[in-house]
Amino acid sequence: MRNPKDKIAGKTAPADTEGRAVRPNALAKPRPSPKRPPLTLYTPAEIEEIFRRFSVQRPAPKGELDYINAFTLLVAVVLSAQATDVGVNKATGPLFAVADTPQKMLALGEEKVGAYIRTIGLWRNKAKNVIALSEALIRDHGGEVPGTREALTALPGVGRKTANVVLNIFFGEPTMAVDTHIFRIGNRIGLAPGKTPEQVEATLVRVIPPHYMRHAHHWLILHGRYVCKARKPDCPACVIADICKSPEKTTSIPAPLVEIEPAAAAAG
Repeated sequence: MRNPKDKIAGKTAPADTEGRAVRPNALAKPRPSPKRPPLTLYTPAEIEEIFRRFSVQRPAPKGELDYINAFTLLVAVVLSAQATDVGVNKATGPLFAVADTPQKMLALGEEKVGAYIRTIGLWRNKAKNVIALSEALIRDHGGEVPGTREALTALPGVGRKTANVVLNIFFGEPTMAVDTHIFRIGNRIGLAPGKTPEQVEATLVRVIPPHYMRHAHHWLILHGRYVCKARKPDCPACVIADICKSPEKTTSIPAPLVEIEPAAAAAG
């Protein structure tokens, strides 16, 4: 005998092939799961070609912050937040001439460090961080800059991006430090769309071929600084204009693929 609950609006509930009652929601088609946006708009072959061209254009890319050793690099990167590399270099030249170790920086003191970096944005807070990280390096690492992300990000004023820059430039690690340039490119051209730098970083690390990861950070930054600029991209100067899928691009003709001298790039 059928259960009264198996009746629908006075009708007997439908049965399966073996005569068992089937509830109405069991007959409904499953809802399709929402489609996730693609990690990147580019095929592996296209990404390979993008970075092949970058490698021809700049075979040995370098960062544009001046430094003497791992400590001064770390300080320079900390100071570069919300500041230009050119502005940081003008301030750190005289500073590093008198304080190129944590011990010398600590002896200089917060007030004098602040006087050296007064032309840099947020200089008061940065001076505090430089002294605090110098103390931490002496106390916890014998005055040496550690070579792991975990140890670096535990230092005052050092975030993931700063740690990735130091690991990449000084320790040769294939890290991806997502600054404003890389974040813009990742989203503008669809190479690594993401709402946060961490999302963009995760995608870039996943889609860029391993043999290009060592310099990919610098290639993308320099491309964003001198070609795919914030206000208006210079598409005629772009060596990947034919591959680029940005709706903003103004040409599909790539610029000649020739090596760029570091000095010429620095001159902008």
